[in-house]
Amino acid sequence: MTPLHERLDRALTTGIFAGLDAPVDRRDRFLTLLRIYDLRLGDVAALGSAARYANHPAIATLAWALEQPWLADLERLHDPLVDGDLVAGMRALAARDRLPEAYEWLATQATWPETVRFLALEGGPDGGFDDLVALCQVGLSGEAKVELARNYWDELGNGSLSAVHTILHDRLVAAVDMRRVPLAEQPVEALERAALGGLLSTNHWLQPEMLGALGLIELQAGPRCRKVLQAFDRLGAPAEAYPFYVEHAEVDPRHGKDWMDNAVVPTAEAHPDWAPRILRGALWRSKVNAAFFTALWRALSAESAAA
Repeated sequence: MTPLHERLDRALTTGIFAGLDAPVDRRDRFLTLLRIYDLRLGDVAALGSAARYANHPAIATLAWALEQPWLADLERLHDPLVDGDLVAGMRALAARDRLPEAYEWLATQATWPETVRFLALEGGPDGGFDDLVALCQVGLSGEAKVELARNYWDELGNGSLSAVHTILHDRLVAAVDMRRVPLAEQPVEALERAALGGLLSTNHWLQPEMLGALGLIELQAGPRCRKVLQAFDRLGAPAEAYPFYVEHAEVDPRHGKDWMDNAVVPTAEAHPDWAPRILRGALWRSKVNAAFFTALWRALSAESAAA
């Protein structure tokens, strides 16, 4: 049976949307969803004529059919850490999974080719974070909106093009000759991790969960970036590889605190019914991220042992 994401690509080329039913497996589900999210949020110039179909009824129906069972899976997730106070729960989630085993391996044992491959799959601690923050603030008000604006402006280099975080990452990629890993070659856990941002940002009703998920990213990024820098020091990385991870190692701990104090807490105070949902979003990100790093660690350690 032809995978659903291939059928979707054909439909976007022909404009004929018949036969868009079930995916063949979880990988196919997420490859299809990532294509749909790209239609809604991606580079319009790169999308070309396919962009006009982003809100086609067949696309909306397909997205609904794929997202509902995924949301049911996410909503079944449970962890004792999310049963209590919002702030304490988010900080406990962040602390428990702050440094996956893969980062310790990276800092102390990985070879240079293994380090580059790891970073290619990791995609930075917060790949696409600037766009996600921009979308998360839509409809917010007060201090929370201002805090997300401050965070976004920092992502944009505080107005300096050379300091924009995505530009820094592009320089890292060039400096280490990093190959962009096609989606077809990524583990399914990586696809789900990437798709979670699309799920949250294209379903406005999930704004509380998105606020929690993005907050968890900020709480965890700093220590992970410091491990990458340890690997760079140990392996003699080129100078242009450093700025992206230096920036995140230095500023993300502050971003995490500010996100909690100025976005999460005021929003939960204004909308008390959002508090468990914000914490739920942090849990979703925690579980999806943990699965990704477990899969990445297994793959890389197996490759290392074979070598």
